[in-house]
Amino acid sequence: MNQITPHQVIAFAGAKRIASGQLELVALKAKELIDRNDSASILIFDGLTSEQVEIDFRGSAEQVLQRLSATEAVAAAAETSVDAQETARGPGRPKLGVVGREVTLLPRHWAWLNQQPGGASVALRKLVEDAKRRSEERDQVRKAQEYAYRFMSAMAGNQPNFEEATRAFFAGDQSRFEELSEPWQIDIRDHARTLAARAFASAE
Repeated sequence: MNQITPHQVIAFAGAKRIASGQLELVALKAKELIDRNDSASILIFDGLTSEQVEIDFRGSAEQVLQRLSATEAVAAAAETSVDAQETARGPGRPKLGVVGREVTLLPRHWAWLNQQPGGASVALRKLVEDAKRRSEERDQVRKAQEYAYRFMSAMAGNQPNFEEATRAFFAGDQSRFEELSEPWQIDIRDHARTLAARAFASAE
């Protein structure tokens, strides 16, 4: 589970959505419910990735927010440290961030690369960038599917037609998915459809 998230979140008590928005506000809403019913089952999901967000609800609401703030500060410090390491300049060609690695190719591949403008290194970089651009759309679809399925598997696994609905989802059949998910409990169904719509849109 994630300790902190930069995205907006959505919280469920059982199958009912209780709050969505900024993490601190959602945490307070969940805390209010837990204070009224300490047996309440609360799940909080990152609004983009559907990763579950873990919050320590012990103590007062102020203490809960203090712990969240402390966790955010630690996460921000860690990210700043990583960024500083990535921008540190080493020997060689620091502005490009060039990393030397061994590449094994057949002689005819080397012959073709060496004939390209700029030589083998420039040609290889161009090939990689072109392949990266072509794969971006597929990667977006895959990620959107992964995020939606992560939520559905956590919250909709016991809903009617779950397996058939997920097959339609991965097949890109939006109308069939919506038909099969219609009997799901409303808040679960609506959020699952919101996430699924991102995957369908990415695939267009």
